[in-house]
Amino acid sequence: MSSVLEIRALKWVPLALAAAVALSGCARDGFYHDRNLDYTEAAPAPPLVLPETRNTQRYRDALPVPQVATQGARLDEAAEIRPPQSLAIGSGMEPEYVERREVGDQTWLVVAADTGTVWPQLEEFVRSRQLEVQQSSASQGVIVTPQAEIRLQSALRAGSSEVRCERGGQTMASCLDALESHLSARSASASVSSSWTAQRLTDEQTLQIRQQDDEWEVVIPQPVDRVWAELNHYLELDFAQEGQRDLLAVDPASHEFMVDYMTETERNRNPLQIVFSPDVRKMSQQIRLALQANGDQTILRAINASERAFSADDQRELLERVSGYLR
Repeated sequence: MSSVLEIRALKWVPLALAAAVALSGCARDGFYHDRNLDYTEAAPAPPLVLPETRNTQRYRDALPVPQVATQGARLDEAAEIRPPQSLAIGSGMEPEYVERREVGDQTWLVVAADTGTVWPQLEEFVRSRQLEVQQSSASQGVIVTPQAEIRLQSALRAGSSEVRCERGGQTMASCLDALESHLSARSASASVSSSWTAQRLTDEQTLQIRQQDDEWEVVIPQPVDRVWAELNHYLELDFAQEGQRDLLAVDPASHEFMVDYMTETERNRNPLQIVFSPDVRKMSQQIRLALQANGDQTILRAINASERAFSADDQRELLERVSGYLR
């Protein structure tokens, strides 16, 4: 019996050898071929060329790229694109749903919701007060009553709105107080209704940081009074760390701020640099943040008001931080 079993087992040996050879071939050139090395041996193919006899009216660029005239010197390397400075949650700078802004005798509300969300709340306010509506236009963001004129527009920060209550160009304090109470009693999450027409009030323009000669500046597509009020609000919140960043003085008449600021270059000095420098400790310096009206735009500049060095990189770093309040 054992001999018979041995003979049957030996019959399978040639078949097993043949299968092993076949599978090893598949591993090299069949389904199991490793293609990783193929990419290292790949060579570029010549570009496709259309025949000269083609009809040029039928063959054109599907996505033509416009020719843009470059200004200034051509860049030899990739530009460094830095992300916008955002307001960190938990830093005490996250906005309330309703906040006030003030410049001179003008006061208005900033609501942390888009215009399409705020507009139905303004209509509800008028109905709850049983005010006679003489004119109402969601596309223009205006409700006119005998008592006051309520105006809505997008705020400087994305996703926020500004609400004014005026008569004859003057702020109506009682109306603004009532509006603030009405809007504060609601939140962006509780407001499920939205006006599609009022959403078109949103301004799509954005600020830009540009370099003029050796100086950096921020171009803000908003009037100077609105920009000053917004920066004044957030500088008071953010620049409140003595020795690091501190708001020293404000001048609404000239639209300027004086701050004490430690630049990133100074913060990153290592112990060896400190030992071989005149300053044995890290120091802040005074910088003047100046706003200049330029038609419907505002130019923000950071001007060194101390004897310490203030490089172009330091200037851009500070401007990016401050302009981040408006994004």
